[in-house]
Amino acid sequence: MEELLTILQEAKPEIDFKNETALVDNSLLDSFDIVQLVMQINEKFDIEIGAEEISPENFNSAESIWALIQKLQ
Repeated sequence: MEELLTILQEAKPEIDFKNETALVDNSLLDSFDIVQLVMQINEKFDIEIGAEEISPENFNSAESIWALIQKLQ
């Protein structure tokens, strides 16, 4: 989880990823941000996040992103 938080903080340092639970719903992450994050996460964790997994439910919080990573590993 710490590796994920590092990726997120480097991408958007102004966001409190430890406490935010509506990253997509509150427009804190846009589609470009998500594409960038997916590329970094795929590389770092050696997984493949497919288009069908890119949804607000999977990207609204660091916890939901981490759950997706765990599911795909």
